[in-house]
Amino acid sequence: MPTASHYDVAIIGAGLSALAAGVRLAHFGKKVCLFERHNVVGGLNSFYSVDGRKYDVGLHAMTNFVPREVRGTALGKLLRQLRIEREALDLCPQLGSAVRFPGRELRWDNGGALLEAEVAREFPSQIDGYRRFLAELRAFDDSATVAPGFTAREMLRRHLSDPVLEDMLLCPLFYYGSATPRDMDALQFVIMFKAVYLEGFARPFEGIRVVLRLLTERLRENGGERRMKCGVRRLHTGAGRVTALELDNGETVTADWVLSSAGADETRRLWATEPAADADGPRAPAPDERLGFVETIQVLDRPPHDFGWDETIVFFNDSERFEFANPAAPVDLRSGVICMPNNFDFGGRTMAEGCLRVTSLASHAAWAAMPEPQYRAAKLHWFGEMTASARRFLAPVAAGEFERAVVATDMFTPLTVQRYTGHLGGAIYGAPRKVRDGRTAFGNLVLIGTDQGYLGITGSMLSGIMMANEHVLRAR
Repeated sequence: MPTASHYDVAIIGAGLSALAAGVRLAHFGKKVCLFERHNVVGGLNSFYSVDGRKYDVGLHAMTNFVPREVRGTALGKLLRQLRIEREALDLCPQLGSAVRFPGRELRWDNGGALLEAEVAREFPSQIDGYRRFLAELRAFDDSATVAPGFTAREMLRRHLSDPVLEDMLLCPLFYYGSATPRDMDALQFVIMFKAVYLEGFARPFEGIRVVLRLLTERLRENGGERRMKCGVRRLHTGAGRVTALELDNGETVTADWVLSSAGADETRRLWATEPAADADGPRAPAPDERLGFVETIQVLDRPPHDFGWDETIVFFNDSERFEFANPAAPVDLRSGVICMPNNFDFGGRTMAEGCLRVTSLASHAAWAAMPEPQYRAAKLHWFGEMTASARRFLAPVAAGEFERAVVATDMFTPLTVQRYTGHLGGAIYGAPRKVRDGRTAFGNLVLIGTDQGYLGITGSMLSGIMMANEHVLRAR
């Protein structure tokens, strides 16, 4: 097969980690091209339109928000590396979030002080231990590429004795960044705790489209390329290196370096003897305990505030202990996340419509086993069940009032995620085992994004930047 082009760096995918890596490398004169199977950028964090209405995918909030005057933070590093002005993101801080368990509540906003006061109020016997934990956490080296030999729960139990407090602190972090059932590696835990609790949430007023627009503009301005609807179906290898990338259309390209945001196992399939599966991938369960999610979206004719719902994000659990694992049923209604995108400080501006998003754990295997008619019926059933489950943790409203306010709905399952991202099992956070240094079996092939280990909006972009810096820009 003829070779059409040669690049300094070829990047598989056009999600946030891939875009950030492409921008960073293009800044230094590298000839870069991103190869994306679908027709929009963003991967797990993108948007789509239905009946003229745009829906964000993935973005509930950006973590790591800090005021401009705070230096030395992940957000500041990210903006410097991408050469993006802070004002361009138009970040609006959260109004306040909460985690709610039976008879218990912890609230927090940006900065950590409110959460500490809440722990003292709700768990007075644990506050000294919580402060000792904070001291250990602040001293922890979260720049390491090797996870320590203990987990998040083990770290917390050195200081806390109340299992409910342990679960309440972990619930938001698990939902926003754990690929491991029931626990989390300590390195990821420390990163997420700082990002969610000690720094906090913010949202661009226009949502994820602002982030994607800035990244694609920077990529183009610096000479980077992206080829849409042009995925990589196979990697040709020899002598310990990737020698060529075979594209979906049969064309091949070559590159000195290949960065893959597809995931560790997904990338490994590309260098297997047989070509990779098609864009939809197999409708079969992943071979490990990858965690899947289902999310409902309800567009409203009024803001959530009109129902007395003022929180930005609410994490909830109705059981004595919090269980974070693949459910046997299609959806686990016992816990979840309620996101209300209107409830950020937009500086007097208002969104055109209200929105309520509910996320729950889901079984990829259960959804994948359904024939198409059953799948569609199941979506309708679980949509109603998830809404009812979540509303138990919000202020009550008059019968029928909320239902009359709904003007549009949508829903995704693990099959939706797998179809549009290629992630095995529809796993938002990828495989449980991360590859912190990004290295693979081939010297010029590096993992970025979900399976490298930095998760979320900010983390994904930092992953692409860090791996580009470490492997490509520092290469001799």
